[in-house]
Amino acid sequence: MPATELDLREMPPPERHPKIHSAFDDLDAGEVLRIVNDHEPKPLFYEMQAEVETFDAEGYDCRKVEDGKYVADLPKEA
Repeated sequence: MPATELDLREMPPPERHPKIHSAFDDLDAGEVLRIVNDHEPKPLFYEMQAEVETFDAEGYDCRKVEDGKYVADLPKEA
């Protein structure tokens, strides 16, 4: 699956979720938004699951790469 990467670690927290939603909206069906974050984005997962009809919650994946670096894949339904 093609992925668009968005590194949020240097972005102020109030700007993160709007940026994520905008980038996700720009994806084509079947693409993935990969975010790099300084914490596990579990609240974002629940937000996307509840509010974004095209979010593929079952395809979601998050992994801790190192302290202060989490990588999460937010897939858009095909």
